Amino acid sequence: MNNNPMHTLARVMTDKFIAAAPQEAATALAALATHEVLLLVGGLKAQQLVCVFNRMDAPKAAAVLRRLPLKQACYVFTHLEVPQAAKLWKEFASPYQERLKSVLEPAFVQLIIQTNGFEPNSVGRFLKTDFVAIPTETKVAELISRLKNLPRKKLPRVCYVTGRNGELKGAISTVELAFFNPQAVCGSVMSKVPALQPQSAVPSSAALFEESALSVLPVVNEQNILIGTLDKAALLQVPAKKTLWDKFTK
Repeated sequence: MNNNPMHTLARVMTDKFIAAAPQEAATALAALATHEVLLLVGGLKAQQLVCVFNRMDAPKAAAVLRRLPLKQACYVFTHLEVPQAAKLWKEFASPYQERLKSVLEPAFVQLIIQTNGFEPNSVGRFLKTDFVAIPTETKVAELISRLKNLPRKKLPRVCYVTGRNGELKGAISTVELAFFNPQAVCGSVMSKVPALQPQSAVPSSAALFEESALSVLPVVNEQNILIGTLDKAALLQVPAKKTLWDKFTK
């Protein structure tokens, strides 16, 4: 990493710019050459990279991402909004896609490849892949220790429990962890939770949110493998269907 004081100052200023005006920062960075963007974002935290790459034009974001260290690139890529990650995937050359496939979960890769085929108002277009999942045999103490290492803003409301192949088994509310025996395995203290399919329409999930009284629901594929979550707030992002009266009056 370049330790030039001016480069360090530029990265600090870029960090502040992204925090204050992420869309403007993404636009400004996209106008620079790829090597210039790398100099400015090379020392930033992964969360800041996610923030700006989510808003950057896909060709430039892909060009920068594939020049980052593979481990860092995979973290950023898997935390992008799913539609944006799908756009970047199409920009990657086949050899780089194969490198990513060797590291990423197969279910995540399948989701990204399929995303462009989902309807605009489907769950797959709004789900998030930034979730915490642990195997059924994980002890409660281990889960608590893992959560302690997360930034407060990243602390999930719910942790998901999965089987050997990533299939959804249940969920544990984060606030309830303090009441469980630390040596108990998560599979014995989890609760069953309803799940959504990525092809489902977001408005149709409203009833499931109401029935479960949950603010976030897991999303699984055809094999019941956990691939993401849908926040109840997504219901507000889907435009309501226009009535015949609306069409005549506008």
